[in-house]
Amino acid sequence: MVLLTNEEFLSRLILLAQSARKDSSFTVTIKRYDGNDRPKPREGNPPLPTPAEYSCLIRAKSRSKKLSTVVKRDEVAKFMETYAKVLRSSMDGLKKVKKVKNKAKAAQG
Repeated sequence: MVLLTNEEFLSRLILLAQSARKDSSFTVTIKRYDGNDRPKPREGNPPLPTPAEYSCLIRAKSRSKKLSTVVKRDEVAKFMETYAKVLRSSMDGLKKVKKVKNKAKAAQG
């Protein structure tokens, strides 16, 4: 998985959402990122340095395609606005799920 720039990530996310619309789905995860790409050291070894400020690591996955980017603290608000626009534009093909009421469920509650 290669880290992309924020703009390139969003443009590829649009393409990923369009390709997933036909026959699959995609997931996006967001987590805090401290810049360390190594595991925590064992006891007795010096700990990893703590960062001055944290970033956001954003990953998207659809079947075998993986995308990721790191968003700096100052750019999070701007990135989330454009990210929300991308998600809204890719959610127009959702189907309404019909709720099925079973007699057993109706008897319980």
